[in-house]
Amino acid sequence: MQTLPFTKALSDETRMRILMLLMAQGELCVCDLTQVLDISQPKISRHLAILRESGLLHGRKAGLWVYYSFHADLPGWVKTVLDNLYLGSQQEAVFQQDLQRLKNTVITDNCC
Repeated sequence: MQTLPFTKALSDETRMRILMLLMAQGELCVCDLTQVLDISQPKISRHLAILRESGLLHGRKAGLWVYYSFHADLPGWVKTVLDNLYLGSQQEAVFQQDLQRLKNTVITDNCC
């Protein structure tokens, strides 16, 4: 993974919120993210495309839905940065609220 696409992917609040939710949950689909973040599906999909193109995420197709998670072969330095960002995000209200909404959201295999 190249540094510039990685840092560009991190430069947006919505993408950071998506990444922190994935750090907490492991795998989410677009409808989970739209519900938790209260952002429209097209906007979430656009941000997920940027994260995929950067090499951070991959999608797993299941029926009509795509479930997103971190690429399995991320370099160690990327994992370290993400781990530290996740730890740091725990002190910020927006991320705490996202995690609380995620806990209150029923995540099922019958998404959307």
